[in-house]
Amino acid sequence: MSKVLVVTSGKGGVGKTTSTAALGAALAQSGQNVVVVDFDVGLRNLDLVMGAERRVVFDFINVINGDAKLAQALIRDRRIDTLSLLPASQTRDKDALTPEGVARVLDELREKFDWVICDSPAGIERGALLAMYHAEVAVIVTNPEVSSVRDSDRIIGLLDSKTAKAEAGEKIDKHLLLTRYNAARAARGEMLKTEDVLDILSIPLLGIIPESEEVLRASNLGAPVTLNNPTSAPARAYFDAVKRLQGDSIAMTVPTARRGLIGKLFGRRVA
Repeated sequence: MSKVLVVTSGKGGVGKTTSTAALGAALAQSGQNVVVVDFDVGLRNLDLVMGAERRVVFDFINVINGDAKLAQALIRDRRIDTLSLLPASQTRDKDALTPEGVARVLDELREKFDWVICDSPAGIERGALLAMYHAEVAVIVTNPEVSSVRDSDRIIGLLDSKTAKAEAGEKIDKHLLLTRYNAARAARGEMLKTEDVLDILSIPLLGIIPESEEVLRASNLGAPVTLNNPTSAPARAYFDAVKRLQGDSIAMTVPTARRGLIGKLFGRRVA
């Protein structure tokens, strides 16, 4: 059965779009048929991270308005044929997203894909609310910083009150993805520890993505990190997160400080 997943955050700049690309690619690499959908109308960054910016002809708003068919707007990834992108528009504002249009397009996508991953704009405006409304699963992307965690708590409240599942008296399946985690800084008290974030937000931990130049490098090259460098620490963390999304029991590893001359990354497990 097809699942609609929203990748969301309260605060901008936490790694939401790079996480959308990485999770989508990792799911596709596991054999799932996946589409990633950019809801950030007016900005449109997911196509850049996916390396598809020069292939955009039609977009999400064109499909909603009936100017193009869904098949014309979908962009199939050239590296893995079970991964597709539905880009946002750069020339419209977020009011171009209508509840009826979003519902219709998502229904079409459900018929074609195993996973429909919605890359939500940050915050609580129209695009973000529409991105989360139809989701069965939510991944809340958070940095280990007080402002990011506080904003994520607000998003969790909206997921529990402003979605189709909430209106039906059901709970959306929520997961926390902790990004840009640096064990040395956490030990010095410069960022929150994993336990602190979990105590505040009280939702299951999907994964801990270590702070790494590999994520930025992959984005600049137009490739999800799970495709660009699948053996890197962040890529391995995303692969484990995807296994957990699919129901596998994978031990959680907290990245720790680098040791020794070779800088090998060790970890300790948490429950």
